[in-house]
Amino acid sequence: MNESDEHLIAPDRAKLEADVAAHSFLVGMSAHHIRLLADCAMRSLFEAGNVIFREGETANRFYLIEHGKVALESSTLGEPVRIEEIGDGDLLGWSWLFPPYAWHFTARALEHTTAIFFYGTVLREYSERDHSLGFELFKRMSAVMLRRLQAARQKLLNVRKTA
Repeated sequence: MNESDEHLIAPDRAKLEADVAAHSFLVGMSAHHIRLLADCAMRSLFEAGNVIFREGETANRFYLIEHGKVALESSTLGEPVRIEEIGDGDLLGWSWLFPPYAWHFTARALEHTTAIFFYGTVLREYSERDHSLGFELFKRMSAVMLRRLQAARQKLLNVRKTA
């Protein structure tokens, strides 16, 4: 696509693509990759208390939080334990990229939250065809995954010590 083709893009699509490109998690990705991501994206809205996904369920999507706050919880020890709170500019959901494609945490909106939803199953297919896209997503998601798993480990150790 060149500059003269920009008028052919629906205004909503152009806004979504611009928001995808501007999100801190995706800053620096190529315009081609941003277009592919926007092909798989749509707006999402959650109210306080809404469960976004549950631990153990099939992971087939991810979200980029625009505004709001989400709790990540684990039921590993029986009762739900809040592992981390994420908010504006954060990634929600990396499990769609790694087999066995199951959520490792439950995500619950703590307040009115807006996000960009991405179809992970479609992005896995795109990544199979475009390895540079897959590598970019893998690098970015794995950094978040490592940070979240370390936070979970520390939180569960602390819960165990106080129990």
